[in-house]
Amino acid sequence: MKTHDKTMRLASGKVHRARKRFGQNFLHDKSVIDRIIDGISPQATDHLVEVGPGQGALTGPLAACNTRLDCVELDRDLAEHLQSSFASNDKVTIYQQDVLNFDLQSIISDETPDSGLRIVGNLPYNISTPVLFHLLKQHHLIADMTFMLQLEVVQRLAAQVGQKNYGRLGLMAQYFCTIDHLFNVPSAAFTPKPKVSSAIVRLTPHKNFPNPAKDVETLQTVIRTAFNQRRKTLKNSLKTIISEDKIQSLNIDTSQRPENLSLEDYVSISDAIYAERNSNEV
Repeated sequence: MKTHDKTMRLASGKVHRARKRFGQNFLHDKSVIDRIIDGISPQATDHLVEVGPGQGALTGPLAACNTRLDCVELDRDLAEHLQSSFASNDKVTIYQQDVLNFDLQSIISDETPDSGLRIVGNLPYNISTPVLFHLLKQHHLIADMTFMLQLEVVQRLAAQVGQKNYGRLGLMAQYFCTIDHLFNVPSAAFTPKPKVSSAIVRLTPHKNFPNPAKDVETLQTVIRTAFNQRRKTLKNSLKTIISEDKIQSLNIDTSQRPENLSLEDYVSISDAIYAERNSNEV
């Protein structure tokens, strides 16, 4: 996560300024930082991964817990600054890399707990959704994820059937994880001050999926197709991938709109499409 002022002097002597293209907003409120650390509750036996550590607001407190900590930072100057700052701590490793291209499997070791990696970070608002989907694909390697996100994104993640923020992101996140909206963070806690409010959310991957789909890619296609035309009824929005008769046979009313269907409903539609496709291929 990012911290302190809009500018800082790096170990190299360079003055670093928040870069818009990286979505950098530096968190300076110590009470918020402390509350985030308390929410994560890092243990010495954890294997933590920090996404976007920036100037090290969380990196220091996390490293102080004597836990293994891998940090993924895209900004080359900040990565060099962190490498210099934590050079004496052999449990901290800095990767100057784009998290969207980062393979979590590459850092798993014999010391990683069976429960998996614990991911933390302040996700840039402009790429938060792609990062979440990238990490959800690797859910089997993850114990939990605690993120600072735009408040609207957290509301979408936690949205329930019928709510205005209910959609693809929340459905897929809830398919893979339990979602806990921990607390909100005001924009005044950052420099430069963002135009939106933020929130802390925890995503805990399911060990036993409550609504397992026969094929996750088919489920994603169904949800994406439905919400690409969210003002239309299911009869119209899904007609290109499943017949109205087949949906009705699942006891789902085709006059409903996408936001009125539960995750269980979408899994039922997905499984029906998958089963029909496989029977046709035999």
